[in-house]
Amino acid sequence: MIIPVEFVLFGVTLVGVALSHDRTLEVAATGLAAILCWKLGVLDFDGVRGLAGLAQHFRGEWVVLANLFGLLMGFALLSRHFEASRVPDLLPNLLLDDWRGGLVLLLLVFVLSAFLDNIAAALIGGTVASHVYRHKVHIGFLAAIVAAANAGGAGSVVGDTTTTMMWIDGVAPREVVHAYVASVAALLVFGIPASMQQQRYSPIVKRADLRIHADWVRVAVVGFILAVAVTCNVVVNVEFPELASHFPFIGVSVWVALLIAAPLRAPDWTVLPGMLRGTLFLLCLVFSASLMPVEKLPAASWPTTLGLGFISAVFDNIPLTKLALEQRGYDWGVLAYAVGFGGSMVWFGSSAGVAITIVFPQARSVGLWLRSGWHIALGYVVGFAVLLLTLGWRPHP
Repeated sequence: MIIPVEFVLFGVTLVGVALSHDRTLEVAATGLAAILCWKLGVLDFDGVRGLAGLAQHFRGEWVVLANLFGLLMGFALLSRHFEASRVPDLLPNLLLDDWRGGLVLLLLVFVLSAFLDNIAAALIGGTVASHVYRHKVHIGFLAAIVAAANAGGAGSVVGDTTTTMMWIDGVAPREVVHAYVASVAALLVFGIPASMQQQRYSPIVKRADLRIHADWVRVAVVGFILAVAVTCNVVVNVEFPELASHFPFIGVSVWVALLIAAPLRAPDWTVLPGMLRGTLFLLCLVFSASLMPVEKLPAASWPTTLGLGFISAVFDNIPLTKLALEQRGYDWGVLAYAVGFGGSMVWFGSSAGVAITIVFPQARSVGLWLRSGWHIALGYVVGFAVLLLTLGWRPHP
């Protein structure tokens, strides 16, 4: 079997990302350039050669890329709004001051992600963790925050890009909601050891003696931005599903809300330069993945779906989901859990992971992420097994 050159180039790029923690953007951009040069010079894009083929391919991908750009950059500003509100400073006195406090925080991220985008849930969770643990957050706990955000979005059609894609394609919300059976089981498996890791590394310290006054106007701004994003997501996908595939409504809606609320509380624009590198890195990987010659997946089955979860840790889950929707015959809840949660196993396997590592660059190491977040892979397998044993494999056309 001959491996296509594009896969080799993409594999080398991923290895370079894993080894070069401080040059991830440069490595990802170089890999994308190499793949583009190969396809422009030797192959074609979906049957069309040259720049015309590249332009045709980009027209099919630009909405996804623009939405990711808008969400990552916009939610970075939202996260800073939340931090500046001083609400995170109040939480050490509200959470339990042992390992159970960390578990409650992960549960909060899980619940938030069911209604918000997983990027926003992860960033809010990271902001809270930074405050309640005195800016000393264990990499294993950061991985758990990402995993909680991805697990929480797996059973909701507004909680993750992949489930939203399924919704647009005609999969009813009730056909993915049973993914929560696996997600809850996985949360218990990774949440408890991750919370204990964090408590040993830097415990929650009560600060009842501090007089902290929250900026409730800024809290209202955060709520307004999230409400606009969620409303736009639901309305556009329900009422105008065709438009959703032709314009980045979700990413744009976040920025419209930020600008509307700016007279009340101005965003901290200084966070954008740092966020830009991480955002461009993710876009390079996503676009590179879209160029891979994956024209068909193996026959739809639970072993195939289990494997897709591991693949999504290094290969963008958006094209995988697109191929699965074209192939049909999947249990959509099992697939949503696999491709949604599976990316948590590596830091660049999901947009939530990339967002977290921009704020916490010390987590931008595949080796440290795998060693410290060993419970994420265990949680994925246990959650998958629990879902199959309780509800079975129920493929739906």
